[in-house]
Amino acid sequence: MNETTPSLLLDVQGLEVHFGSTSDPVRAVDRVDFQIFSGEIVALVGESGSGKSISALSLAKLVPEPAGRIVGGKIFFQPLEKQKGAGSACLETLGLKESELRKIRGRKIAYIFQEPATSLNPVFTVGWQIGEAIRLHRRGVRVKAEAAKLLADVGLPDPKRTAKAYPHELSGGMQQRAMIAMALACNPDLLVADEPTTALDVTVQKQILELLVELRKTRDLSILLITHNLGIVADIADRVYVMNNGKIVESGETKTVLRAPQHDYTKKLLNAVPRLHR
Repeated sequence: MNETTPSLLLDVQGLEVHFGSTSDPVRAVDRVDFQIFSGEIVALVGESGSGKSISALSLAKLVPEPAGRIVGGKIFFQPLEKQKGAGSACLETLGLKESELRKIRGRKIAYIFQEPATSLNPVFTVGWQIGEAIRLHRRGVRVKAEAAKLLADVGLPDPKRTAKAYPHELSGGMQQRAMIAMALACNPDLLVADEPTTALDVTVQKQILELLVELRKTRDLSILLITHNLGIVADIADRVYVMNNGKIVESGETKTVLRAPQHDYTKKLLNAVPRLHR
């Protein structure tokens, strides 16, 4: 975290998301509370189906409708005016109109989704897809030059050539870096990384995680990391929230939670981590 006192960037209060019928709904997210401060990496941890990704999608009202619906709670978002060095008006995102949400999605809250091969559009070049967000939110910027710069910032070689490539011409690690470049296109305040290393081998995983940590420092980013991998959490997260069956069952500083877990579910997650001596 930053040496200066961090400001509260995101405050989720009593979030509820249901799926299925209104009479007997599946409570995918059940009265969840969590916070993210400026400049920190927060991990949301749990097994598949625990409600992590749905909680993250709710931040910008991206829960798929009509199958899912946000039925309760508030999400307060305090975007940072980085150019002016002062905060801007606090927003309650669940109460915003669709036109107002479009000004936040990608511009203030950006997402890195799982499986970059399926998230990238196969019929457009990587540079065009990065440029789409720039054209929408940053008028007057030279799109091609900025896209190439972003690709260079995430460590891709020969960025101008990479910008002209189609997703299938890139390796999995390069695709994920391109996804990160796309997410950074509008210099967001909050980066939501949903299982960003799932489909990658361990060497590339390490590179991607190191890149996220570096971007946090150089771009004054806050990161919400969605993962089931406690090894990743131990490496880079400042704080952790543990989810089970749609609820937050434990939270705290990462070292404290991992060294002395209090909830049985957290203990079971830790016991499930493979160990070489076994």
